[in-house]
Amino acid sequence: MLSNTLKNICFIALVLVLVISCYRKQYPVIVKSIILHDTVVLRLPSVPIVTPTTTNPIDSLLYDVHTAGSPNFNLRKPCFVIIHHTAQDSCAQTFYTFSLERTKVSAHYVIGRDGSKYHLLNDYLRAWHAGVSKWGAISDMNSCSIGIELDNNGKEPFSGAQINTLLLLLDTLKKTYNIPTANFIGHADIAPRRKDDPSVFFPWKLLSEKGFGLWQDSIPPSINVDSKFNSIEALRIIGYDISDSIAAIIAFKRHYMKDESSKTLNEWDKKTLFNLYKKYL
Repeated sequence: MLSNTLKNICFIALVLVLVISCYRKQYPVIVKSIILHDTVVLRLPSVPIVTPTTTNPIDSLLYDVHTAGSPNFNLRKPCFVIIHHTAQDSCAQTFYTFSLERTKVSAHYVIGRDGSKYHLLNDYLRAWHAGVSKWGAISDMNSCSIGIELDNNGKEPFSGAQINTLLLLLDTLKKTYNIPTANFIGHADIAPRRKDDPSVFFPWKLLSEKGFGLWQDSIPPSINVDSKFNSIEALRIIGYDISDSIAAIIAFKRHYMKDESSKTLNEWDKKTLFNLYKKYL
C-alpha cells in the first residue's frame, strides 16, 4: 500500500514538472559565471528570445531590439595590457570604489605599494577599466585588454616591490596569452583627453627592456628627421587617437619623454617620435 502511494506521488510530481516546463514565457537570458581557481564555469539556461531590460555602461556595445542566447561561443582572449595608477591612497580605498555598483569601474589586478598582488577578476572576463578610449582602430578596449591598477596617488614614485611584482605578472600574462610587445600601454595612451595614468614617474623604459612595450633606440644628436615627416600622422600610426592632437601629444610626451609640461613637440621629441613610429610600420 505504501509503495503504491509513493508511486502515485512520484507520478503526480512528474506530471507537474512536465506541465511547468512546457509553459512558454519570455524571460531574460542569464549566464551565471563562477570563478573556481581562475577557471570560469558558465551555466547556460535554455535559449529564449528576450527584450533587454538592463542599461549598459557608456563604453559597452549596444544591444539590438531583441537578443537571443546561443550555445556557440567561447571566452575572450586578451591581447592588450593597460596599466593604471589608482589615484587613491590605499588598496582598501580602491577595493571600496570597485565594490560600488554605481561607479561602474573595476580591474583584473591591483598591486599594492608593498608588492602584494590582488586578482579581482578572471582574465577572461571583461573588466570596466578602460572607459571611453581608443587605440588604433579599436574603440572598445575593455573587450580586448587586461587592466592592472597600481596603488599610487599619481604624485609619487612607484615602489621597487610594486614594480617587481608587476614585471612578474606581465611576464605571466605575455606568455599565457601571447600578447605582442607593443601592446603593453598606459591608460593615458588610450584615453588622452581624460586620463594621465600612469604618471611620469612610471618606468616605461625598464618595462621595455624586459619586453613589455616599445621604447626609442639611442638616438644620435646629429640625426635629422625627414622634412616630409608628419608628427600627427606618426602619432596616429603608433595608435594614439588624434581627434584631439594636443591631448595625443601630451600623452606621448608623458610616456616617452617623461614630460607633461608642454603641449608641443620640440626637435628632440620629433626625433624620438620618428624613431618610434618606424617600429610600427
